[in-house]
Amino acid sequence: MRQAFAEAIIGMDHDSSMPPIFFLTGDLGFMALEDVRDSLKDRFINCGVSEQNMVGVAAGLAKEGFRVFVYSIAPFCYARPYEQIRNDICSQKLPVCLVGNGGGYAYGYMGPSHHALEDCAAMNALGVKVLAPAFDSDLIPMLSAIDGPSYLRLGYDVHPREFEAPSYGECAGWRRVLSGKCGVLAALGPLSGLAWDALKGAPDGERPELWAATELPLTFLPEGLLDSLLISRRLAIIEEHVLQGGLGAQLAYFLTKNKIRLNKFIHKHALGYPSGRYGSQTFHRTESGIDISEIKKLFAEELDDEDV
Repeated sequence: MRQAFAEAIIGMDHDSSMPPIFFLTGDLGFMALEDVRDSLKDRFINCGVSEQNMVGVAAGLAKEGFRVFVYSIAPFCYARPYEQIRNDICSQKLPVCLVGNGGGYAYGYMGPSHHALEDCAAMNALGVKVLAPAFDSDLIPMLSAIDGPSYLRLGYDVHPREFEAPSYGECAGWRRVLSGKCGVLAALGPLSGLAWDALKGAPDGERPELWAATELPLTFLPEGLLDSLLISRRLAIIEEHVLQGGLGAQLAYFLTKNKIRLNKFIHKHALGYPSGRYGSQTFHRTESGIDISEIKKLFAEELDDEDV
């Protein structure tokens, strides 16, 4: 998604009807952001390894009316400058977009210092909207609609390439990716593509209906998703995020608050480091039960289980 994000920024910068863009990076972007640098010129600023200061600079630029993007490896973007995000950006409701590259376990072998497992909860707690694109094509409409403090959680678009990704439409936070009659599976961001790949070969009657969730906090459920839940009464959720404060927790709260009863509720999420070892993103997903093989088992053994 990083390349698609860079192309989206360049395209937006060419729109003369909008305020100029300032792009700040924490000494990152080699072999990824050179085209952004060349397009924005003096409005591309390498702030160095100084994330707290970078957020303060971003707030000042936003106060002057510029569109501002702050880019870094995800935990360095939201965790290290957390106080500055709260005090400088959120307290003034400034439309700064924090761009965290590598949500979840994406930086794999680099270990927990480079993993972003609680970022959605941390940002939502401050009133920052989380944007977790499922597909590369989500980026332009997402970025064009930013009007307040935002956190863009970049990952990898892994949807099966023989299919075109569903467009980012009116129900921006939700999209039906696959039809199905075996319950409902909701996936956060890029895990939608992984689930799509896992389920694509199964007939409708043997797979769940797959929905992609791309925005938090959760404020609504689209009518189609609600209808499917009321018919099946079965819901599974997968996310590369800890149990607390992510898609699963927010969905459970929404359903309870609106008195929607389910017969089966399954939540697969990041488990941290069960073995105490660090490896690739696939290794950590497997340990947490959110890889392709576990998704296949999920609908075959659990959502298709008649003993509820």
